[in-house]
Amino acid sequence: MALTACGQADQKAVAAPAPGQAATGEGATPAPAARSESRKFRDWLAVCDNVNDCVAFGPASEGTGWVRIGSAPGPDGRRTVSVGFWPSTGDGLSGPVTLTLDGRRHVAAPVAGDHDPVGTAEVRAAEAAAVASALAVGQTLTLAAGGETVPMSLSGASAAMLWIDERQGRLDTPTALVRKGSRPASSVPGAAPAPQVIAAPPIAQTGFGDSDQTLPPALEAIAAVKACRAETGDSGLSDEVMSARLDASTELWAVPCFAGAYNIGHDWYLTGPGGRNPRAVSLASASGETGAGTINGGYDPGTRTISAFSKGRGIGDCGRASTWTWTGRSFVLSAESEMTECWGIPADLWPTTWRTR
Repeated sequence: MALTACGQADQKAVAAPAPGQAATGEGATPAPAARSESRKFRDWLAVCDNVNDCVAFGPASEGTGWVRIGSAPGPDGRRTVSVGFWPSTGDGLSGPVTLTLDGRRHVAAPVAGDHDPVGTAEVRAAEAAAVASALAVGQTLTLAAGGETVPMSLSGASAAMLWIDERQGRLDTPTALVRKGSRPASSVPGAAPAPQVIAAPPIAQTGFGDSDQTLPPALEAIAAVKACRAETGDSGLSDEVMSARLDASTELWAVPCFAGAYNIGHDWYLTGPGGRNPRAVSLASASGETGAGTINGGYDPGTRTISAFSKGRGIGDCGRASTWTWTGRSFVLSAESEMTECWGIPADLWPTTWRTR
């Protein structure tokens, strides 16, 4: 799964699957099935997922910080404002971050937890909606922490948030970020329906695992597997074979195919008992692409999921994180997030591009 190049302006969309159960706001009418989509507006990136949960990101002009606006769907959809700051000392945040927006100061408190590669802070909930609306029409913004100040770009911020307002059906309502109006908030639709994914029951894994696995002869005979083995034969990766039992008649095998400085790729196959009758696994992405490969992937027999984390660069601040769930018939995409811009944003704050229930 190729990662969109850092800084590349693009637009992506994918049709939603059959409707599932909608998340709702009080008094809200569920929105029709949505599509995951991302748009670039000058310096700003906006992303809405398949339930219409949206985020917008803007970078520091010197590449040492970012701001993230979150907008949940529905008339009562929660707004969040998070910031990241990368002090030149490399010591991380030791206190709050001050946002100065058109001369007005706002404070963001550090968020506990591991948020490498940069310190993360959040504007308190009571202020977030007002700060988000002010950012949408703002002229100048700086972040300051630990005696350092960096200018932020607001070029594209208004367009990004206007697009989110339109996606979420907020235009001309009091809930809009940009184009507020008198249309009642109750007219804003709730979240679009999310597809339901039900994992197959767990099964014993005796004899299978992620180490000391021997690839079955039927798999070794496949031309694509031979190519992988030739690619990894001299790198010490040929032993990185993974396997699992999916049910009494189905096995899962992962063949190492390549490695880089911070990524290792596997191709995945379904087989019968003993590795017979192998066939490539079909793993879909939110963009609609399918393939049998993962980057930094692995299988968890407890949750019945294959997960992957493709890094756009070594510090892991851009790329794609995906999860597929075994339903008893196939692996179905159950979660995906993707950050196409290498701005220092930790993976837990990347835009969601696909979610299920």
